Amino acid sequence: MEAALASGAVRVEAAESPEERIARWTAGYRPVPGRPDEFLGDDGAPRGAWPRLLDHLGALTEPEILARFVSAERHIRDAGISFRISGDQREHPWPLGCLPLVIEGAEWRDLSAGIVQRAELMEAILADSYGAGRLVAEGLLPAAIVAGTPEFLHPLHGVAPPGGHYLKLYAADLGRGPDGRWQVLADRTQAPSGLGWALENRMVLARTFPDFFQDLHVERLPAFFQAFREGLALGAERADPRICLLTSGPYSSTYVEQAALARYLGLMLVEGDDLVMRDGALHVRTVSGLKRADALWRRIDADYLDPLELNPASRLGVPGVIEALRNGSLVMANMPGSGLVESAALAPYLDGIARRLLGEPLRLGHPRAWWCGDLEGLAHAQANLDSLILRPAATPQRGAGRDAMLAPHALAAERARVVAALRDRPFDYVAQEAAPLSTMPGWERGESGLTLVPRPFVVRVFATRTPSGWQVMPGGFCRVSESGDLDPIEMRLGIRSADLWVLSESPVEAPLIGSHAAPRVRRVGGHLPSRAADGLFWLGRYLERAEAVIRLVLAHLRSVGDAVGTDISGALDTPAALALRAMLHEWGAIDAIDLPTARLAQEALTGRERSGSARAHIVSARRNAAALRARLSGEAWRVLADLIELLSLDTERTFTESQLAGRAERALSQLAALSGLTHENMSRAEGWHFVELGRRVERAINTCTFALSFANDEATPGCLGVMLSLCDSQISYGRRYMQGAALDPVRDMVLLDPYNPRSIAFQAEAIARHLDDLPALSADGIPEPHRRLASRILAELRSGEAADFDAVRLTALETDLERLADGIAVRYFPAGPNALRPEKLTGLA
Repeated sequence: MEAALASGAVRVEAAESPEERIARWTAGYRPVPGRPDEFLGDDGAPRGAWPRLLDHLGALTEPEILARFVSAERHIRDAGISFRISGDQREHPWPLGCLPLVIEGAEWRDLSAGIVQRAELMEAILADSYGAGRLVAEGLLPAAIVAGTPEFLHPLHGVAPPGGHYLKLYAADLGRGPDGRWQVLADRTQAPSGLGWALENRMVLARTFPDFFQDLHVERLPAFFQAFREGLALGAERADPRICLLTSGPYSSTYVEQAALARYLGLMLVEGDDLVMRDGALHVRTVSGLKRADALWRRIDADYLDPLELNPASRLGVPGVIEALRNGSLVMANMPGSGLVESAALAPYLDGIARRLLGEPLRLGHPRAWWCGDLEGLAHAQANLDSLILRPAATPQRGAGRDAMLAPHALAAERARVVAALRDRPFDYVAQEAAPLSTMPGWERGESGLTLVPRPFVVRVFATRTPSGWQVMPGGFCRVSESGDLDPIEMRLGIRSADLWVLSESPVEAPLIGSHAAPRVRRVGGHLPSRAADGLFWLGRYLERAEAVIRLVLAHLRSVGDAVGTDISGALDTPAALALRAMLHEWGAIDAIDLPTARLAQEALTGRERSGSARAHIVSARRNAAALRARLSGEAWRVLADLIELLSLDTERTFTESQLAGRAERALSQLAALSGLTHENMSRAEGWHFVELGRRVERAINTCTFALSFANDEATPGCLGVMLSLCDSQISYGRRYMQGAALDPVRDMVLLDPYNPRSIAFQAEAIARHLDDLPALSADGIPEPHRRLASRILAELRSGEAADFDAVRLTALETDLERLADGIAVRYFPAGPNALRPEKLTGLA
């Protein structure tokens, strides 16, 4: 949202009526000369659906509007809705604008008919280009445009798409033309993005203006997404297909929207490492072994899909996956090679092709264009360089930069280079009429309050292939520029997004959940990809590491508890204090052990340069969570965001010990809340087991480490008190023994007590239960190696006595726990050699 609007007070007259408020908003609106405007008609009055929206906005005071914007910003932050700019490692908060684009239902129906025709045309061109090639043979399409573009994939020629269609999803970038009619600025068929952003925008604005949707009769989106999911499965061999969404990973600029779509549509979010070809079919590596993938919605470029047949340098795809398309065992959206029809060089020929293949002219036009590979087109471009835009004929490759498109004002300085390019490789370019982007209103804050100003925009509209034909989403994804000279053709800094509302003439019925055939009832959690299991396991471990560091800091900042009564906060040379500092230093939480207490605590809690600080572990946990967005609730994400904010202190400020202790205690409360969310809100499927395994294994290892320093044979009462504090067992110890800390009772409570949720024995029992609930690959009844090791550790703890656990025994136990963590990784995670099919026994009676 536009945060600048929410800063400071807005000075308006208290008695201002809604009509006066609307008049003030629109009075200063001045359409940009030469640009089509979406808001004002030729008579200077708001046109189309805008008066209906303004009437509802005018009924709110400006403080009420701003309060809703602030609430929306908070929701975006809490939900972790963000995006990346290509090449940027940072995540930026999602920049949702404050006004939607509104379109009347009648106009939308005409626009939708043009989108459907365009999608049918693109499908027909792809079928001809990878099939009979009649368009080239009949002279309707130059052969060089087809064979010369990098998006034409020769290995796919002659491969019939499983399900019979190349496109499952089509998108078009639209704007108003000079004549006021909608025109297509670009076709998107490779792997169209933005569908998830449209969904996120709608969800945020539905929270911001819930009353508007009912009153304005805004068309709903769920029916489209349900149809889209059904369309993804069209052509699959199995009646109940497994559908996967293939992503390039959490560093993709659109990963957040991909995770949102996977969660909303119930798809399995996978990366290339999660997939493998076996017996001519695509499979997912899961913790239960290899599971068949029937349909794949790819969100990576086609040439990265198969390093065996396409780009050999690819690390994103799956070797051999093209073979699954050839034999029909895999349905893919969209088919590799469908990016061919994104070529700008097609534009001059589309109308003729539409008349030939569809028997009618194009309903939606596009800026007039000339392909420079054609002699007439080249001559026109050379004669009119000062008034044309020069674009690459094919989709610009990665790293091409923003200068891939040359506007007229840039040609004067680069004329020599442009002329040389047109002489040497004219077929690489398309000349296009300059078509200024149309504008829509956006908020701007002035001295007298809010006003509306024109801002350039591009809207992306989507259509999906369904069993009954194409269906257009009654909404879209707008990109709006914050300034008139910034091109909103892609999301980057200075560009905001906006929702698209289609306003019906009559009330819109809420979608019925059971409007389609009800699925068969089942009580299974689904299969967990090995990579996701790895991420969940380490999410649990990082959270536990952060808690351990925080507890070490608290033990150094305050007394160890009423049961012991030893105060170490002011004694820096006691054995307990020295051991605490040494452990924090060994764990990489502090730079030196002789720091002042407050400085030590601040560095261990919040150090940005310290890999072992509590903040560093929470950041690592959040990084893992970012790769698991489709599996974590919004509440869990909000707690992680709050933790990072809580542990992100200004390094230039000095904090007192009491301030740092308070912050550490609040961080422990947040970690407890996150643990509670895991226990109460997370389905008891395989993913939950791995989060818990990570926490239990890490807690057991940390407790061993604590015991080696604070519960060894030479431990002082102060050290034993710290041990109880680190294991959060002071109250239990005091109620059980009613006296000061003694070595064997403390060891028994933190190592062997099966009733203490902080003891190693409790963790070992929990680990054994979780492993028992996970699937086994072998059907021979013999425990796998990691299970045998877990059973041995548990038996040792159950049969041991506190006095037996000296340094040698504790070190061996810690080593076994580390081996157990490695054994779990070898068995279940991507690098494990056992990520194969489950074994089936034969020959049994």
